[in-house]
Amino acid sequence: MKINPDLYHGHDQYTNFFEGWYFKIVDATGRYSLAFIPGISRTEDAKKHHSFIQVIDLVNHSYHYCKYSVDDFYSNNRHLKVNIGLNEFSFHKIYVDFEKFHGLLYLGPPKKWPHTKRSPNMMRLLNYIPFLESHSHVCAIDGNIEEGHLKIGNQIIDFSNGKYYIEKNWRKSHPTPRIGIQSNYFEDGRATLTCSLEIIPLPIIKEFLGFEIGVTVDQKFYSFTTANHSKLNISFFDRDILLCVTKDNVQLILKTKSKSEDFIDCQELNHQNTSFLYEAILNAEVELTLLNKKNNTLIYHGIGKACGIKYRGDLSRFYTTAKIS
Repeated sequence: MKINPDLYHGHDQYTNFFEGWYFKIVDATGRYSLAFIPGISRTEDAKKHHSFIQVIDLVNHSYHYCKYSVDDFYSNNRHLKVNIGLNEFSFHKIYVDFEKFHGLLYLGPPKKWPHTKRSPNMMRLLNYIPFLESHSHVCAIDGNIEEGHLKIGNQIIDFSNGKYYIEKNWRKSHPTPRIGIQSNYFEDGRATLTCSLEIIPLPIIKEFLGFEIGVTVDQKFYSFTTANHSKLNISFFDRDILLCVTKDNVQLILKTKSKSEDFIDCQELNHQNTSFLYEAILNAEVELTLLNKKNNTLIYHGIGKACGIKYRGDLSRFYTTAKIS
């Protein structure tokens, strides 16, 4: 298993493998948001192997799955840099020139999830377990777009001084149920949020709920994960979520606010080239409240705009698979 999970994991995977990187971008006004997902899919049938670029386009409320040859896929072995044909996705830039998407964005340095013994990255620890069917990783919890424009159809959108976020997933089998909530667009500029909950199958105990939630407030990082024994409660209200998680004396409360008509149907593939639909939205809101329970004081309260939410699989399994306390 690679020490750097940002990098490509499929060099020795010739069948039954998927890997994709999720690059979410938001313009400086918070009005325009897109997600580019470059990646590669290898099925049981070699004729169906392909690389791809998926696009979740909230500018035009559309979804695109653009297939390429596996020979069009390239990944750097030293740092995050993925090419699909002439298109490039890295920590330094995003360059796209396909279908109706054209442009170049220059990215500032990424802010990473701190990984220490006292604050372990739950999913990164699991990435060292090679027999797991699926792995996830947050590559950049926050980053600034220094400058650049995208032409989308007939529209030219300035993304200079906007925001970017990067995560990824790689797996050998069908997608597992997952919830993702993310925003690094808070109007006061003080906070960021990344939240991932996933049903993780294991050979002996069958499956459990793994979660990693990272919050920054005024450059201070707070982590709530399965690995650091945080306690989680979650409630569903149609497509919205109320989530409360506690670690020691710090409590985080998240409330999402979305419109059902803004969700877009997207797809992922398993090793038999079968589509698994998931829902995604990039223009929701999330209310974030961080409390110090020891002295009953408010650490932070704010609204994250241009919030990305992804729902995949049977969400009822989040109630039945693991004990949520």
